[in-house]
Order: sequence, then C-alpha cells, then structure tokens
Amino acid sequence: MDVPDRIERKVLLKARREQVWQALTDAEQFGNWFGIALSGKQFVAGQSIEARITFPGYEHVVWKARVERLEPQTRFSFSWHPYAVEEGVDYGSETPTLVEFTLEDHPEGIWLRVVESGFTAIPKARREKAFKMNSRGWDEQMNNIEAYLA
Repeated sequence: MDVPDRIERKVLLKARREQVWQALTDAEQFGNWFGIALSGKQFVAGQSIEARITFPGYEHVVWKARVERLEPQTRFSFSWHPYAVEEGVDYGSETPTLVEFTLEDHPEGIWLRVVESGFTAIPKARREKAFKMNSRGWDEQMNNIEAYLA
C-alpha cells in the first residue's frame, strides 16, 4: 500500500484565539488534553522535550519531540517520531515527521488545523502502521482539544 505523506485534520473550536493558543502552547495544558505528563515543562522553539504518555496502555512510552516553531497566536510546530511506542526500540536514527498546528479566525470561533507530514521518509517496515495509527490518533486528539476547550 502506498502511504500518503501527510495527515490533515481541521476542527472548529468555539473558543477565543488566546484560549486555543494557550491549550496548544502551554505545555501543561497541551499535556492535559493530549495525554502527556508535561507538568512543570515548557515548549521552547529549538529545544527538545520529553515526558511520559498518560494514555492507558501507553504509559511505558516516553513522548519525545523537538519544538520547531512558536509563531504567537498563529502557528505551533514540533517534530517527532510517529507511533514510536515499541519498548526497547531506538527511533532516533529515523527522520521525524513534522506536526504543524495553525489557527484561523472564524465567525463562530477558531479553526484549528493540524498537518503531520513526512511519512514517506519513515522506514517502509513501519510506515503504514505509523500512518494508520496517527491518522486515528489525530481524529481523537481533535476531539480531545474540542472537549478540553468546551
């Protein structure tokens, strides 16, 4: 199966831009809806961050990301290794994907768009599984942030 290079999702959040931005870029808030133990941590452009996943069944996984961009109230991006959940496997030699969140005004709130790109660079042996799991995961995460901000 040919795997697309990107996943795109969009959700209309009935919240102010500042609230959406804080939910994305305040590490503790992000961790609350995303399912990562980020208490006491900060997102800083150009820096890596690590924390345990809190989602049931994945507590053994350490989430590792590098914050790429923080454009106030507009764009937040990080790179990571998608579906890097197997114990004892070092994913560090793989090319990471890029996750970009962008905010757009809408009369009823804010459109939040997420694009994860770079799947064609993932080793073929795990590319399809990573794409499939992250595709489902972004559906769930868009629901999570919507519920968090409701």
